[in-house]
Amino acid sequence: MDTNIVNTGNLCLMTGNANPELAKKIAEYIGVDLFDTYVGKFNNGETQVMIGDSIRGKDIFIIQPTSQPVNDNLMELLIMTDACKRASAHSITAVVPYYAYARQDRKTRGREPISAKLVANLMVAAGMTRVLTVDLHAGQIQGFFDIPVDHLAAAPVFADYFNGHDFGGELVVVSPDLGGVTRARILADFLKAPIAIIEKRRPRPGEAEVMNIIGEVEGKVALMIDDIVDTAGSLCEGAKALKKLGAKSVLAVCSHAVLSKNAVEKVNNSDIEKLVITDTIALPPEKESPKIIVLSMAKSIGDVILRIQARRSVSQLFR
Repeated sequence: MDTNIVNTGNLCLMTGNANPELAKKIAEYIGVDLFDTYVGKFNNGETQVMIGDSIRGKDIFIIQPTSQPVNDNLMELLIMTDACKRASAHSITAVVPYYAYARQDRKTRGREPISAKLVANLMVAAGMTRVLTVDLHAGQIQGFFDIPVDHLAAAPVFADYFNGHDFGGELVVVSPDLGGVTRARILADFLKAPIAIIEKRRPRPGEAEVMNIIGEVEGKVALMIDDIVDTAGSLCEGAKALKKLGAKSVLAVCSHAVLSKNAVEKVNNSDIEKLVITDTIALPPEKESPKIIVLSMAKSIGDVILRIQARRSVSQLFR
């Protein structure tokens, strides 16, 4: 971190209840304290926000992934933004490492909502002037906003971790579906490895069926990459198919660990030897596992915040 590029005197970091540990790590990295903010509930269940001191003219960064409970965390973010706008903040950047509703980015059948666009509208209407997020499910969601969006990738963090391992030239990066090829290619370029692609279909929402694998995986260390691990069905079925086709071992990386229902149990009982995730979503103790390794996005997010504050380009960080 170049501490000379920015004066942090006007920078103000706030957090809701979604992931305060990540917010603390970002604040420590930048070298500021989290601003005194109370985010709780009234007796009737409505969200209550109280900001402890004047923020007039301040540049606010609200760190709040919209993870489970999704609607509570989203409302906290919107109401915190409204409070800051009405307190005459100079700018309000929503740091949303995990963007909820991102998988509802288009209509796949009649009479469906495009919820990812609705959430973007709500965020802009609340008064946000900028959004910083990590590994959107679909990059085109950036176009749903009428404000600047900084889209950070977790691939460099994963690459730093795996570059410390010797795979003997046998590593292959695997996309779990056709839509994730670009994400797999980015990580493969960092690791100087070839890619393979799992072709699958979804007979029902939340279920995946492997149809074919494109690329050479026999005798290889297969590293699957996805943006979200939710029920873990795709990853576990993909790992099973890779092992059947002769992969020596199977690893997986996912930016956002939703891990709903019995996902952790599935991972523990699967052919996946190691699942590497980031802390964009807080991992509660009941979801911890010897197979799951958590890497922090705090430094990467902190560097972007500093460059935004210094009015400097952030694009080189994304490369």
